Amino acid sequence: MFSLQTIFGQGNQFYTLLEEAAVAAHDSTVALHSMLKASDRQPALDAFKLARMREREASDKISQALVDSFITPIEREDIEALGSALYKIPKQVEKFADRYSLATRHLEHIDFAPRAAMLEQASAVVVKMVKTLRSMKLEPMKALNDELRALENEADRLMLELYRDIYSGSLEPLQMFLLKEFFEILEKAIDRCREAGVVAYEIVLKNS
Repeated sequence: MFSLQTIFGQGNQFYTLLEEAAVAAHDSTVALHSMLKASDRQPALDAFKLARMREREASDKISQALVDSFITPIEREDIEALGSALYKIPKQVEKFADRYSLATRHLEHIDFAPRAAMLEQASAVVVKMVKTLRSMKLEPMKALNDELRALENEADRLMLELYRDIYSGSLEPLQMFLLKEFFEILEKAIDRCREAGVVAYEIVLKNS
């Protein structure tokens, strides 16, 4: 007969899988920032596709584990919600990279690196939040949630600066369109990080 400790210990695989998904999402943002701060800024799409593949694999494993497992360490709906939120982060990053590869020659003088750096920071916080789920301690999670919210607020401030540039009249129409589109993709990626962080925070609120 299995002890309760053994049964519940088997549920820890979900923490491991969620952590793998969070790290894969973070790796995609690291690849994006590295690309955008490089001197040639040539898209190396393999790095993004690899991160996306790892994210998909983790997501599939989570779905299968939910089918196979009788015991889960947290509510199934919460595991699904967090897995889905994490899945969307590298999806946005890959969307940026794919489109950027087609429009590089029109964006030579646009510096996306500062916003990409903020996205990388946000995804790093998400990794910490997902890892904090194992302990279910509210104070560390609250501090990380506040940090993620501050990054989101700073990203919003930078978006306002972006719109000043767009409406300044110094850009060509095509540049205006591309600038708005690419920064909005980055903004949405940061929003995806925030959504994942909110889910993680709410899980701890319910279980601490």
